[in-house]
Amino acid sequence: MRRVAAAMLAVLASATACGQNAASRYPERPIRIIVTFPPGGPTDIIARAVGQKLTDAWGQPVVVDNRAGAGGNIGTDLAAKAAPDGYTLLVSNFGPFAISPFVYAKLPYDPVRDLTPITLAATSWFFLVVHPAVPANSVRELIALARARPDQITYASAGNASPSHLASALFQMSAGIRLTHVPYKGGAPSVGAVLAGEVQMAIESPPPIVPQVKAGRLRALGAARANRSPLLPDVPTISEAGLPGFEVGSWYGFHAPAGTPPAIIGKLHAEMVKAMNTPELRERFASVGAETIANTPEQYGAFVQAELRKWGKVIRAAGVKAD
Repeated sequence: MRRVAAAMLAVLASATACGQNAASRYPERPIRIIVTFPPGGPTDIIARAVGQKLTDAWGQPVVVDNRAGAGGNIGTDLAAKAAPDGYTLLVSNFGPFAISPFVYAKLPYDPVRDLTPITLAATSWFFLVVHPAVPANSVRELIALARARPDQITYASAGNASPSHLASALFQMSAGIRLTHVPYKGGAPSVGAVLAGEVQMAIESPPPIVPQVKAGRLRALGAARANRSPLLPDVPTISEAGLPGFEVGSWYGFHAPAGTPPAIIGKLHAEMVKAMNTPELRERFASVGAETIANTPEQYGAFVQAELRKWGKVIRAAGVKAD
């Protein structure tokens, strides 16, 4: 028994030493960052901005691999099944992490078990907007209108089980009202529908909304965040309107496959946070309506757990299903 125990300790010590040596040499070859959406969107832009900074720091190419499909599940599953060596990373986000586990009967990955958090990069809090013809100039007035006209006010979303769909489901639950859902294929078409007057309202991310509000083509009634947004500082929060704690937004972080050595996670975290705290990347994130967070792996892990608890309740209560 003593010989077996000694042999096991020797193996563990050898493995630890190998892991430390690998971490000290990391990275020795190109790194791949999987993005679960097509090029050009906030997820892609954040990946490329951070990836370029890693290349500048380490002299190794960082390749962005766009694997869109199934609401982000395809790319997330690919990352979850990759070798845990630090050479495959994932831009993790709201949909495949906090929504998919509750709307897909057989999800091929577990966002907590199969992936290791590195850092929450940024958040992008939503705005509630209405068509200018809607006779409501505040969230309180909109709620009163909806109570007087149950099921008559229509809202657009980027699709069934999309973040904007869940945002409006939470709004109905919080305000005690009934609205009618009209799903579209993406955020831009859904906002376009509000602009055209096809539907009356939406709760959506900043990029398609802020320019239209500033141009006077949409009326912003509330920001779905804890404090007012620098993007539209005159718009009160929905919490101010009497729905305390109403916060909804997209978020973007970085994960690695479960089992990636802690030393490599630490090295990635340190360099990513350093990059994201530069004025250049803060401005780049802000250009797509995102605010830099850059927290610790432990904080990001706790954030994901809180999002799972929050949205699991909303999805079950609202009976949300994926297409």
